[in-house]
Amino acid sequence: MLQGSRGAGVSIERGVRTTVTIEKSDKPQHEIKINGESLKSAMVSERVLQSFLSLSKKNYRILIEHDIRVPIGSGFGSSGASALSLALALNKGLELDFSRIKVAQIAHMAEIHCKTGLGTVIGETYGGVEIRVKPGAPGIGVLKHIPIKNHVVVCLHFGPIYTTNVLSDKRIRQRINELGGKLVDKLISQPNSCNFMKFSREFAEHVGLISGRMREVLRDTDKIGLTCSMMMLGESIFSIVKRSRIDELREIFNKYTSSKESIIVSEIDYKGARLL
Repeated sequence: MLQGSRGAGVSIERGVRTTVTIEKSDKPQHEIKINGESLKSAMVSERVLQSFLSLSKKNYRILIEHDIRVPIGSGFGSSGASALSLALALNKGLELDFSRIKVAQIAHMAEIHCKTGLGTVIGETYGGVEIRVKPGAPGIGVLKHIPIKNHVVVCLHFGPIYTTNVLSDKRIRQRINELGGKLVDKLISQPNSCNFMKFSREFAEHVGLISGRMREVLRDTDKIGLTCSMMMLGESIFSIVKRSRIDELREIFNKYTSSKESIIVSEIDYKGARLL
C-alpha cells in the first residue's frame, strides 16, 4: 500500500469504460474482452478479478468487457483505468459494498504487482490536474490539485513504450529519482498549468526517452511558444493548452501523422473514475 510515486498528471475524459456481466455458476469461469476481442492474457484485469473473487468466496461466470478509447501502452494510463473501472464494476456487481478507497486500493495493488504503473490509479481516482505529494495507494498517498479552467489536453500518439521494461531498467529509475522529487517540490510551491508543462518537459529531457520523431515535433512546438512534453510512458507528445490554441497545435501535429486517430483532443476530467 505504501508503494507508489510522487509526480504529477492530468486525467482526460476520453478513457476506458468497463462493463461486467455476472452470473452464478457451479465453478468459476471468466472471459476478458478488450475492444471486442477476447484475450487469453490480460494480467492487470486478471489480478483485479482474482482479488475480488478471493474476497467474495463464491463461484461466478463473469464476462469483462473493456472499451478502451485511448492508445494502449502509450502513456494514457489505460492499464490503471482498466484496473480501476473493473474494480468499481466488480464491487457493484458482486455486491461487496467496499468503500471507494478500498476498491481503488485493490486496483492500485494490481498495477504494482504487474509493474504496469505506480501512481496512475490514485490520479484517476480523483481526476483533474494533480500533484502526487506523498506516494502510496488511494487513502495513503496524498494529492494536491492544480486549479485549471478553460484548458484542454492535446496529444499526438506515435506508439507504445512498455512500462514494465522501463521500470525494470536501473539506469532509467536512477534518472527518474534524481530529478523527479525536486520538480514535484517546485510544482507544489508554484502550482499552475505553465509550470506543470515546463517541469514535465524538464523531467522528460532528463529521463532521456524522447525519440527522434518526438524531438522533431518538440522543436516545432517550441518555435511557436507552446510547451509540449512526453507522456510517461509512451512515444506520445502532449500539452495542456488554452482552447484558443488548439488549432495551432493540431496543425503542427498534422505534419507528423496521416492518421486522424493519432491526434487526440480531450476535455480534462475533474470527477475521477465512477460508475455510469
